[in-house]
Amino acid sequence: MRTKVTLVLIFLNVALFFFIFKFERQWRTENRRQEERRRVLGPEAADIRSLEVTTTAPGASYRLVRTRDTWSLVKPLEWPANDRAASSIIHELQLLEHETAFKVADLEKSSLSLADYGLEKPKIIVAFASGDPKAGAGIKAPTELRIGDTTKDGKRLYILSPDRQYVHIVNRSLVDSLSVPLDQLRADSLLSVRVFEARSVLLQTDGATGVRVRLRREGTRWTFETPILARASKTDIELTINRLNALRATAFSPTPTSGGPSATATFRITIEGNNRQETLFLGEPLPSPALPAGAKPDLSKPVEYLAQLDGRSAIFTVAMPRDLLDLLRNAQETLREKRILDFDPTAVTAIALSAPAQPKEAPLTLQRLEPTADQTANAAPPWQVVVRASGTQGPRTLPADRAAVQRLIDQLSLASAKLFKSDAPTNADVEEWGFNSPLREITLTFGAGQPPVVLRIGTAPNRSAYYARVGTATDAGNSIYEINPDLERELPLSPLAWRDRTVTEPLPPAARISTVKLTDLESHQVLLEAAFTPQGEATPAPRDPPAVQQIVAWVRALRAKTFVGGGFTEKVSAAGDDRPWRYQLDATIVLPSAGGAEQTAVRTLLFTERLGGSQQYAGAKELDTVFTLEQPLIDALWSLTYGPRDPGSRPAPKE
Repeated sequence: MRTKVTLVLIFLNVALFFFIFKFERQWRTENRRQEERRRVLGPEAADIRSLEVTTTAPGASYRLVRTRDTWSLVKPLEWPANDRAASSIIHELQLLEHETAFKVADLEKSSLSLADYGLEKPKIIVAFASGDPKAGAGIKAPTELRIGDTTKDGKRLYILSPDRQYVHIVNRSLVDSLSVPLDQLRADSLLSVRVFEARSVLLQTDGATGVRVRLRREGTRWTFETPILARASKTDIELTINRLNALRATAFSPTPTSGGPSATATFRITIEGNNRQETLFLGEPLPSPALPAGAKPDLSKPVEYLAQLDGRSAIFTVAMPRDLLDLLRNAQETLREKRILDFDPTAVTAIALSAPAQPKEAPLTLQRLEPTADQTANAAPPWQVVVRASGTQGPRTLPADRAAVQRLIDQLSLASAKLFKSDAPTNADVEEWGFNSPLREITLTFGAGQPPVVLRIGTAPNRSAYYARVGTATDAGNSIYEINPDLERELPLSPLAWRDRTVTEPLPPAARISTVKLTDLESHQVLLEAAFTPQGEATPAPRDPPAVQQIVAWVRALRAKTFVGGGFTEKVSAAGDDRPWRYQLDATIVLPSAGGAEQTAVRTLLFTERLGGSQQYAGAKELDTVFTLEQPLIDALWSLTYGPRDPGSRPAPKE
């Protein structure tokens, strides 16, 4: 039974294969032949390289030429073509099909002629050729297609075959595609070199005798080559190129004249791309329309210029925004990189700070250390402060605050010029701007053999302005910038400004704080006294538990906002007065030891009165240090010392 079923299935498969091979293949071949018979044009339209449309309508004739994959208008003007419109015309010709056709030789039998179909003197003649028209050899003879009248229903056309043997009736969509207006057939853009392709930009005013500004891209950076050697702003240049690419021709001169803006240009803009460049010549601005008496010109409107593209005879007008014109005319400054220093923040290995104008101020160096073995790969590297001692003593080192060093690196990398003062300063300028004895001298040292960079900051005699100059240890550099005075304030020479903000080593995780007592030394009143269970719960419950927890956490890891030099003193000089210690905090620390026994120690800290909203001093006699507190701890102490007496904290009325 199974054998019979198998044989039947095999027989059916063979029959189906024979049917497909014999009949369906024949049907497909026949359909293809019928489709080819309906095509008006054959292989001659497979690779159209040039196309000319001649029409009796005034100003509607044109000629297109394809170079590689780009179409260009060569008649009535030389201009890049709209690739989409040109491709639409070519596809319409290549896929042109007739609905019916009849022989020209049969017209006499019906007492008709080509003139009866508008084909003797056609309204439109389409001539196209395959092959590169500039190559000379290998160009096929042009193929001509004559388009006559429409049929009586207006939906179809009569066209004469290229061999003039047949009259085809086709859909009138062919005329619609060929009769595209000239402003839609030409490309609307002027410059087509995009940002990602641009390699250089040349700006020149007043023709061949004007100032030339040339910028070149190297990798991802732009630099000035003329008239100065300087860094250019990548962002500003890319925005400028985008704005130039957005320029459009507003109108065309009907009859291009010889010379034109290319010969008498008042401004020349050249963008060089990959193996090509484009140049836009701006001639004289067109006269503005007369204004009514007393009216002021609208400076927000663009300026109309006669313009021309290099290698094209077409003359047109272009609307140039006034701010873009000003930017291009002053490109030496407007496209300049405003950031003073150009470096990789992660490559900095040392920062040396000195004050040549203040010889008594000892220089210091912030030095990056190699990460220790127990640090993770992504951890920030440690830094140290190296202070040069006087006399025969060697330099001393302090742990540096990573956040402060990182802030300095960020400030230097983002430091920008308010304006460019000079690129060729005289000796008198250098002295007047304070560079003979700078306020600050910052030397950035890098790894991988990169030479150090020296930033010098000077100032006018009355400190009305601050200036920066970037160079090396032996060459101060030519460019001088005016900068914001805040940068100089970010460069203190005191080691205390850079040392690690940790006052003492944090307590080990196993240590705990058993009691806390806060006393007002002036009134001898105990403001807070609490004991803590091993789980960290306070007894009795404090008035402000979050403030207490804030103080306990700070005692475990003492940290300062800033340090005060000179060690511990009985009074602190602040706000023009000597401030006594007002509060005392005693914290009992329990440390586990071997054998299960516990050791206790008392950490005593003193605080001044709160000075203003964000300043309060603390001192530790046993650590011989005085420092200021960070804002969260200031607020916590205020809550515990003045909370009940705060005018905003009134007790609830009794019921």
